Amino acid sequence: MDISLNGFGENVATFAVSGEVKSGMPVKISANGTVAPCAAKDKFCGLVLSVHNGYAAVQMTGYIKVSYAGTKPTVGYQTVNADGTGKVQVETTGRLLLITDVDEPEGTCGLVLA
Repeated sequence: MDISLNGFGENVATFAVSGEVKSGMPVKISANGTVAPCAAKDKFCGLVLSVHNGYAAVQMTGYIKVSYAGTKPTVGYQTVNADGTGKVQVETTGRLLLITDVDEPEGTCGLVLA
């Protein structure tokens, strides 16, 4: 039997956009009510679900599938931050998040934003 965590604890907020952001990338708060792309090793506030007319829907909490860079993450609590190219990476500093699944061929992992 397959399981799904899609929709678990999902909370989404709308922000104005500064810079070039795309769906799936981690973003940070850059000004009042505004998000921008993350640089390498930035802690991110959420991941972009969609962008339209200068606004982004950003998932702030809950389960999400995201592309990773660098070392393959392992399931369990890991320290995660942005890699500066629109992906996340496991590092020694960042946000402590629960990684629930890893798909190495796809280069993605499922994590729970808290």
